[in-house]
Amino acid sequence: MEIHEVMNALQEGLERMHAAAATMERTAELMAQAGEAQRIVATADTSREQELERKLEAAERQIAEMRAQSGAPAAAARKTLPAATTQLLAKQGLSTLDSIEAGALDAALTGLSIEQRVAVKAQLLRAGLLG
Repeated sequence: MEIHEVMNALQEGLERMHAAAATMERTAELMAQAGEAQRIVATADTSREQELERKLEAAERQIAEMRAQSGAPAAAARKTLPAATTQLLAKQGLSTLDSIEAGALDAALTGLSIEQRVAVKAQLLRAGLLG
């Protein structure tokens, strides 16, 4: 009986080894498939990254263009002042508004409060008459 028991033990060991080998083969196949899936995902991620990089470059170009345009001196759309401002400047002897010198403007505005001076200068800036 001992030989018979040894043979059975060997047979069981052989069957376990065969099952382990089959499991290892399935694991290797799954790992290979997972590797392919990872390559597919990596390819998809790479194309998405490239698309995002293109969009980022386009946005940066647009921002640079907008900054260049905003940096360029633009002609003011409105070259008129409110009537009260024009009258105030005319009373102080500034009837021509094409070229106003800083000294003449400051002298004309000396009778006004600081807030009023700032308001007049802001209106002149918006009208494009003060640079």
